[in-house]
Amino acid sequence: MKILIAPDSYKDALPARAAAEAMARGILEAVPTAETHCCPMGDGGEGTLDALLAATGAKRHQARVQDALGRPREASWGYQADTRTAFIELAEASGLQHLERHERSALHSTTFGVGELILAALDAGAERLLLTLGGSSTNDAGAGMLVALGARLLDAQDLPLPPGGAALANLATLDLTGLDPRLSGLAVETAVDVDNPLLGPHGASAVFGPQKGASDSDVLTLDQAISHFADLAALKLGDDHRELPGAGAAGGMGFAARAFLGAQLRPGITLVMEQVGFDALLENADLVITGEGQLDGQSLAGKTPVGIARAARAKGVPVVALVGRLGDGWQAAHDEGISAAFALADGPITLDEALTRTSALLADRAGSLVRLLTASAHALSDSGGRDCT
Repeated sequence: MKILIAPDSYKDALPARAAAEAMARGILEAVPTAETHCCPMGDGGEGTLDALLAATGAKRHQARVQDALGRPREASWGYQADTRTAFIELAEASGLQHLERHERSALHSTTFGVGELILAALDAGAERLLLTLGGSSTNDAGAGMLVALGARLLDAQDLPLPPGGAALANLATLDLTGLDPRLSGLAVETAVDVDNPLLGPHGASAVFGPQKGASDSDVLTLDQAISHFADLAALKLGDDHRELPGAGAAGGMGFAARAFLGAQLRPGITLVMEQVGFDALLENADLVITGEGQLDGQSLAGKTPVGIARAARAKGVPVVALVGRLGDGWQAAHDEGISAAFALADGPITLDEALTRTSALLADRAGSLVRLLTASAHALSDSGGRDCT
């Protein structure tokens, strides 16, 4: 049995590579003759950079940047010198995983560090940028990134706005004349893991703000502030991108990437699959095992398990998802090519326990899965395909 192991990260628990290695360990303990190939994946969120560097051979670099709360941190990014291509993962600078739960502040968190990473890429000579969005702790519609790149966002007294999306309500002047001139020669592709617009009930603030610390009143404040920002951007640029699918990714960074960097927005999992040569890997697979922290109805908007299942279905390869939690509407994933999905918990368990045991639970579930498949194959062979009558 040839098994392609292609999970995303398990948020707050395991990066994609560690998850894949745990699955492989469980499979080989259960069925030593199985052939496994680990291919860590990502759809734009945390861990996507690791998958891209492994696939492309790009060199990992470090840069001192600000995190979402303005504190210094070391962030990784990648550069492929022969193609002058930079790989930047937003979550490396402004990711939710870098904040404690009590630190999450959707009103005030900033993407300034992402702009600093882009400057580092420009300094290295980048002419092409692959920017991955997802896993953000920010909801500032890319305003912080713009400031880092040289823009000025001023209030009615010509004073710089403080960081965060809420401050955009007081934006009076959007001055883009100081943007780094090298940006005009930078071709940008942006990997998004959702297809939400910027504003409204399906927008960045309403859908993703609560997981970043936003209350109901905060969501309303952010949506109104970002709407004002979008109004001024449309006046300045002559084009309005607020309804673009994916504009709401990473707290509105999809909007900023398209409006101010001229980025092409693409489903993150599609872009990553292209980079790793996923179709070729499927040719040699009898089964794909994927997974991430949660599978639910929103996963159909571009999350890793569903993107992988769609590609595998085209090749006739079955897919099984091992996930931390099965949320509302997960059954719709069956129609996208996921043959079966299993939650990891082996009994009543707290979230903290689940997070610390994720590696062991993945190994156990993957091992049980291949034992079942092996037993089923033997049973069918011995019965000659006869039914139970």
